[in-house]
Amino acid sequence: MTMNVYRLTLIAMLAALSVIGRVIFGNVPSILPSTGIIILSGFWLGPLSGILIGIMTAALSNILLGMGIWTLWQSLSWAVIGFGAGIVGRVWNSAPVWALMIYGVCSGMLYGLIMAVTYRAAGQAFWPYYLAGLPFDFNHIVSNVVVIGLLYPVFTRLFRRYEQNMRLVS
Repeated sequence: MTMNVYRLTLIAMLAALSVIGRVIFGNVPSILPSTGIIILSGFWLGPLSGILIGIMTAALSNILLGMGIWTLWQSLSWAVIGFGAGIVGRVWNSAPVWALMIYGVCSGMLYGLIMAVTYRAAGQAFWPYYLAGLPFDFNHIVSNVVVIGLLYPVFTRLFRRYEQNMRLVS
């Protein structure tokens, strides 16, 4: 995989789309369209792109929504989710939308778990924080499934065209 200007521009635009989605829904608890965008982007562009989009989403959106120590853990969470989606895309590049929706469910749970573990690392009790966060994790899971369901056809066309253009350029 080469990182040419076209690919870097695409990654930056997808990160911007992810940031915009997060900022627009910033006042709704744990409705994070960013995760679905990161999953789809990582799936189509690969693990490294998924990591980059995840990290940029956390850093750039938190400039607008509030920067703090949690930004590191959000970056880690979204980087792991983007990396995993990239691995899924490499192993099963024709995965149907339902498979990515299941990955979105698992990603929502993983994101909540990582955030709860970091709270524990800060010296707080894990279980009360984790259990109190379950309704927020549920919202995150639902938003992942909805975003993946809505954007899968659009991203599929976009990335198939991207792959075709890259073959013509090479």
